[in-house]
Parts: sequence; C-alpha cells; structure tokens
Amino acid sequence: MQQSSRIFSTEDARWLAQRRLPKLVFDFVEGAAGREVGTARNVCQFDNVMLQPRVMADVAQCSLATTLMGKSYKVPFGIAPMGMCNLVHPKADASIAKAATAMDFPMCLSSAASTSIEDMASMAGLHAWFQLYFGGSQEASLAMVERAQMAGYDTLILTVDVPQVSRRVRDLRNGFTVPFAMTPRAFLDFATHPSWSLSTLTAGAPRPMNFTDSKGSNTFDRGANRSGADWAFLEILRDKWQGKLVVKGVTSAADASRVHSLGADAIYVSNHGGRQLDSVPPSIQLLPLIRAAVGPEFPLLFDSGIRNGEDIVKALAFGADFVMLGRPALFALGAEGAVGLNALLTSFVTDITVVMAQLGIRAIDQLGSDAIFDGKIHNHSDPETKTQAALRLATKP
Repeated sequence: MQQSSRIFSTEDARWLAQRRLPKLVFDFVEGAAGREVGTARNVCQFDNVMLQPRVMADVAQCSLATTLMGKSYKVPFGIAPMGMCNLVHPKADASIAKAATAMDFPMCLSSAASTSIEDMASMAGLHAWFQLYFGGSQEASLAMVERAQMAGYDTLILTVDVPQVSRRVRDLRNGFTVPFAMTPRAFLDFATHPSWSLSTLTAGAPRPMNFTDSKGSNTFDRGANRSGADWAFLEILRDKWQGKLVVKGVTSAADASRVHSLGADAIYVSNHGGRQLDSVPPSIQLLPLIRAAVGPEFPLLFDSGIRNGEDIVKALAFGADFVMLGRPALFALGAEGAVGLNALLTSFVTDITVVMAQLGIRAIDQLGSDAIFDGKIHNHSDPETKTQAALRLATKP
C-alpha cells in the first residue's frame, strides 16, 4: 500500500524535517550567511509581489509544458544543485532522480554530491545536469568536466558565486564539517534522533563522491578557495564543453551581459539562497534587471526564495524561463524521503495550475509581466516587449 504524506506545503515539510533531522543536519540545510537576513529577504520579497487575477477566460485545460534551451519539459521547474543531499535521507539523490524522470524535469547533480557523476547519469539519464564548483586546480576541475562529458551529460552548470565559502554561523556553532567529526555534542545530537541515525548508519555516512585522488582518498575541501572560476576559465570551459553551458550565481546585469557575450547558453540568476552574502539583494528583485540586460530571448533560470507554486509563477512573470527548487526539496526529503518529495512537488504543480486559472491563462508561455499587479493602468492593445516589461518591473518601487 502506498504510504500517504503529511506534507501539503513547504512549511509542513520544514516542520517535519526539523523534528526528524539532527540539529546539525537541519541547520546545514536551513542555515545561511551572517545573520541570515538575506535568506529571509528572498522569501519576504516574494510575499510583497501581488498578482492580477483575470476573469471569464476559458481555463478548463491548463498546460505547464515548457521549453528551455531547445528541450521540452512537462513542468516549468526542476531541482537545483545541492551538495550532500544524502545527509537528509540515504536515498535523497536517487529519489530526486526518480522524480525528475517521472515528472519530466531537470535535476542538477552538484560536484559536492554524495552520488558519483556516473551513478547519477545511469539513474536520471538526460534529466541529469552536472554542476561544477572550481576545485583545487584548473586541471582537476576540467578532469571532472571530462568525466561528466564521458558519462553522457549534455548540460553543464558553472557556479561562480562562491569565490570563498561564507561564514555560516549555525555550522560553526554546531561544529559541522565534511566529513563528519564525531564530537560529544554531535553524538548526543545523533542519539536523540534515532530514525535518522539508524537509516544513515545502515546506508553508511554520506561523503562527497566526486573528489578522489588516484588512491581513492577523498580530497574534498569545503573551505577551498574557488576564485579560479574567473572570466578566463569560463572561456576555456566554453571551448571544451560541447553541450549546453549555464552560468549560475549571476546577480549583476553587467556580469550577465558579459556572460552572454562569451557564449553561455543560459544564465542562472541566483544569490545562492542567501548562503554566500547576507547583504545581497533578493534574487527576484534582480531578475528584471538581468532580463533587460540580456534581452527577451536569452534563457534565464532562477532560484532563491521559492516556497510554493505561486512563487514559481511570480518568477516566470518577472522574466525567468525556468525555476529551480532548493531548500523545499531537502526539507521534504528530510521529512519523509521520496514520499515527501513527491507530495511537495505535486502540491507545486497544483499551485501553478490553480494560479494560472486565476490569472486567466492556459499555457506557461502566456505568462507575462501583466500578471504582476503594480497599481497602474496599462493599454494592452499595444503590448510591451519582454525587455520593456522587465525594465518597468525593475524600476518599480
């Protein structure tokens, strides 16, 4: 008999995950840079965006199908790259791969994942994209890229917003390290969360699987300097990678224009969920500026602050072509494993469908800036271009 879920929202998933996971693990997922104001600001900015309902449209059938970089997907969202997902549940990576295949969306394997590049390719096929952190040296980074190419990945994400890992106070207080250091405090934390501890003990403690030397020893350094992911490296990567190349962590319109000019296939607008810089502006506020900089046709992906399907609609209306999910997916997996993830993703699909109906649209490509309520009267007989709409939204108080 199929197990039922208690998850109907991200808030449900978070609450259940906090009960099941050791504090050390939960704080790793939820924590952010500094005082964590940036993360809160990401979410609050979505709350400040209002949508404009439209009535008496034929919305009996709504399609969530979306095209991104020449490929079609059944939904306009995917799963963002996240390191060490198997910390929250032993089968987290496998559950994400299965959901991506079943629901037809892309998922991104982090180079810091606890599943190897090759294993994820066999589980998710072309639904799997690979995300690269510059690590150690250019030679080591390009070797990882070659592994991804050999394994059959067709989309590579270069993350560029982690020149150095930020100070995440929760992790420092908890003594969180990769791999784990079993301190008395950690032992007590694990002992008081037996469900997580037993399942993790049975499966084996997760570790980064894509950083190994010739002897099989793990070489992952979470605090390593990654500033080698510079403009020169992007040009080298563009020359070597034959598939689609996405640059993640862009929050500046000037940087976006330069990335576009250097031949990237898409830009991933993200402030790393507030995990890198506490004072960073909300990603949703930066999105229209970047859309205006790169023009109406260039593909833009988005994350940071998404908590439900309505937020996804808002991001698409602000200029994104596709939205990626981070913490909500990990909360759901930490709470109930695959059952929780499937329940949460299904709720997002339902949210999007209901919101589209309220807005009077039947297809994702009909969603534009006129869905955003800004208190002004617009002449819809002379519709704005996507770039004009982005500029208007960018200048909105």
